[in-house]
Amino acid sequence: MKQLEEWLTERKIDEVECLVPDMAGIARGKILPANKFIKSARGHALRLPESIFIQTVTGDYGGDEEGVFVTSPQDVDVYLQPDASTVRLVPWYDEPTAQVLNDCYYADGSPVEIASRHVLRRVLELYDERGWKPIVAPELEFFLVQINTDPDLPLVPPIGQSGRPESGRQSYGIDAVNEFDPIFEDVYDFCEAQEIDIDTLTHESGAAQMEINFNHGDPMKLADQAFLFKRTVRHAAMRHQVYATFMAKPLANEPGSSMHIHQSVVDKRSGRNLFADSRGRDSALFRAHVAGLQRYLPMVMPLLAPNVNSFRRLQPHSDAPINVHWGVDNRTVGLRVPISSPGARRVENRLAGADANPYLAIAASLACGYLGMAEKLKPTKQIEGSAYRLAHTLPRTLYDALHKFNGCRPLRPVLGEKFMRAVDAVKKTELDAYQRVISSWEREHLLLNV
Repeated sequence: MKQLEEWLTERKIDEVECLVPDMAGIARGKILPANKFIKSARGHALRLPESIFIQTVTGDYGGDEEGVFVTSPQDVDVYLQPDASTVRLVPWYDEPTAQVLNDCYYADGSPVEIASRHVLRRVLELYDERGWKPIVAPELEFFLVQINTDPDLPLVPPIGQSGRPESGRQSYGIDAVNEFDPIFEDVYDFCEAQEIDIDTLTHESGAAQMEINFNHGDPMKLADQAFLFKRTVRHAAMRHQVYATFMAKPLANEPGSSMHIHQSVVDKRSGRNLFADSRGRDSALFRAHVAGLQRYLPMVMPLLAPNVNSFRRLQPHSDAPINVHWGVDNRTVGLRVPISSPGARRVENRLAGADANPYLAIAASLACGYLGMAEKLKPTKQIEGSAYRLAHTLPRTLYDALHKFNGCRPLRPVLGEKFMRAVDAVKKTELDAYQRVISSWEREHLLLNV
């Protein structure tokens, strides 16, 4: 805590945002004057209601059909413990403001098992016990769109510096990115101020769709950065009267936005990549990891595709996978193995959407690979050619995904029984809310025709 106090004092911070990611990846928490934050943190007085962890994306709260509460029936307080290693400036405010991520604990000191950071930490501890250290590198796609205040109206690309909206797809177009240079100058400045280690910016396949790659590293640090990055891009875009959206499928006739997760495993002591043997060939551990992803990823889709909109992205011939086949340098499969040196051997999980909570998506992906290694599973034969010619084996709706998720017993000790019940409760509540909405498609085609 002393280190954190010195950091705040040196930078003459006025306010501190205490951030906690909820299940949807939304930033919850409190904003305090810096001196009040220091006093509260010292006295363990930073508290939030436990129920924020079962809050839905609509602001409601997940129920439990079985009458067994996922959280305490009296909605007790949980205590925030600031992680001093995550403190950063908030660069888009005029007044000196800091933000810090928090872990959450009950009054008896036990961790809140349904908190996103704890779920990821739980998976990382399983790797650590076996002498393994996972390495990840997320890639996040997003769309820039015109400001839209009427949810009944479709989203459209924004006006660029040329004074015109993007009318066609400009995949990897340099001039198409330059149309929004003022936004990305702010994004890079904001990320540098926050020590968010982003790498490449490219224009993706959709109109005004972009992708930012992160440099590889520790999963918790990368999840923290991805969580903060999404907030950063939204704020940078709004400074220029543009929305940035991480919806999985925001525009009807454009490809969706993904969060590809590159992952590998190294020896904890030596740092050697365990996915390649001494002769540079794929190791048995690598193949078991791939096999674990093949077997279990369809079971964790509520964490990779967490919203009803998420499954609109997973369509053939749309830069998204429909199954969990694997192949080398093949972008049609769910599990792509990039061509690389043995030291950089990795697998790219292409299933997760940009709308996923980065902590939970990374935890889920690593959990599946871990189970494959622990169970010494064997993968299918890698495929050549298009995986779109093969069956669509991923869940097609959130209903189907929850059914698979709830029925997967091997995941329960890895992700946590209580957490899995919380996911089920929150997602069913969101589905119930969605079912009450009548869409414009229904009004268009059914109103006077049936």
